[in-house]
Amino acid sequence: MTTPRRAIFRSFLFSVCMLVGAAQAATSAQVAEFFRAVQTDDARTVKSMLAGGFDANSLNPIGGEPALVLAAREGSMQVLDTLLAHPGTRIDTPAVNGNTALMMAAFKHNMPAAQALLAKGAAVNRDGWTPLHYAAAGGDNEIARLLLDHGAKVDALSPRASGAYTPLMMAAREGHDSTALLLIDSGANPGLTNSEGLTPAQLAERAGKTQVAAAITARAAHH
Repeated sequence: MTTPRRAIFRSFLFSVCMLVGAAQAATSAQVAEFFRAVQTDDARTVKSMLAGGFDANSLNPIGGEPALVLAAREGSMQVLDTLLAHPGTRIDTPAVNGNTALMMAAFKHNMPAAQALLAKGAAVNRDGWTPLHYAAAGGDNEIARLLLDHGAKVDALSPRASGAYTPLMMAAREGHDSTALLLIDSGANPGLTNSEGLTPAQLAERAGKTQVAAAITARAAHH
């Protein structure tokens, strides 16, 4: 005979299976509706679909991004706040290209998103490309400072297959002299070389950013 405890447990398992099945049974139309709502900052639709069992960490078939990364990229702040408030959202779920929401917020100069993600415990350091690389590439000094204040590794290396770049190298290559100097003043080593054996100053020179190269060389001489 089935005991009341077993009956309750079986009922619980059945309910869980039904919820999992509902989440897995999302149609292509529902997926399209969800990610369209994310892109257009339609928080009401996103919240309703999450409440109905839609997986917040699903990847968009177009672009391969989870909703949180897409929201950070598009500046959909109401949706981003909705996703951060949802207990099922994994903050650091990457897109298929490796981008996290914090990385995208850094690159898109989205300070409110970066602050909200950090408040929820988003990872500042990770293997390979980091949010600080992205802030440096975009020349965003304020977000770079924010990340450094949260313990970002100033000389983090991108994958060797991608050139083994430090954030300083990215700032130099893209011609962001003030960001490069900020990183040096924060402890970045201007003598490190990438997989081609080039220093930040040399990368700046090769990119035609001679003033940036000169600024890095001058500042490095005083460190």
